[in-house]
Amino acid sequence: MIHFLSVTVFPLLMIVAGAGDALAMRIPNWLTGLIAAAFLPMALLTAMPLPLFGLHLAIGAAMFAVGFVLFAAGLFGGGDAKLLAAAGLWLGWPDLMPFLVMTAFAGGVLALAVGCWSMVSLGSEIRDGSLFRRFGKIKPNVPYGYAFAVGAILAFPQSWWMPATG
Repeated sequence: MIHFLSVTVFPLLMIVAGAGDALAMRIPNWLTGLIAAAFLPMALLTAMPLPLFGLHLAIGAAMFAVGFVLFAAGLFGGGDAKLLAAAGLWLGWPDLMPFLVMTAFAGGVLALAVGCWSMVSLGSEIRDGSLFRRFGKIKPNVPYGYAFAVGAILAFPQSWWMPATG
């Protein structure tokens, strides 16, 4: 049962966060809190070594700081910043880099798709000439929680959780 929980809790919660962000453009605080809070009992139940546990905590804190900077710069939403920290907490080191790279790729594809959709939906504004008045205001919203979920799910199979619980 512990093995099952250790390999399903994090991916399932990330799927919920990604889907929720894609549908509602919002990641609730309770959900990111649950993802982060679930780490502690799973680390204890799977007997994660103390130095590794500390490293996971450090990575989570570092990702929170990075997310805060990106939020302050207007590049991320608050939910995205907190979800980045929660995912960093679960994935730790060395799985952080694959997570970030896969998240960047998924985010790029997502941004292209949202941008294309925005351009298609602006087709009527091109015909009536109002596009040029709004051109400077075009900034499609990208539900980056979806990209975090994809990156986390793709990085998770190589994480500590898989071999340690087998």
